[in-house]
Amino acid sequence: MATARDLMTTPAEYLNDEDTLVVAAQALREANVGSMPVRDASGRLVGVVTDRDLVVRGLAEGKNPATTAVSDVCTGSVVTVMVDDDADTVASVLGENQIRRVPVVDGEELVGIVSQADIARHLPEQQTGDVVQRISQ
Repeated sequence: MATARDLMTTPAEYLNDEDTLVVAAQALREANVGSMPVRDASGRLVGVVTDRDLVVRGLAEGKNPATTAVSDVCTGSVVTVMVDDDADTVASVLGENQIRRVPVVDGEELVGIVSQADIARHLPEQQTGDVVQRISQ
């Protein structure tokens, strides 16, 4: 059976916790994604920032996007999968947490991302449909 390593997109794109909201918005635009993991100076995952976080927790609250750090608006809890987790586990994690992208770690190191699109490319149509339905509930 396929593992997260087989499904994931590499290299994993991420933001640093001290990057500004402007840098984050530009990174999301360039990668054409709606979320990205956030790492601290030691490389440890400390959160995930979404385009919605930038707007709701940043701009809507009057924070200066040129000086506010991503760490001030990102979601602090990070759901991850291990690089050797099987595809069923990865699909379950996406569905149970209603997320479209999950960071893949090897120990504590961020090594890739599995997205809903990766699931669609690699898993059978029925399983992909089940994951999409669970994410969208």
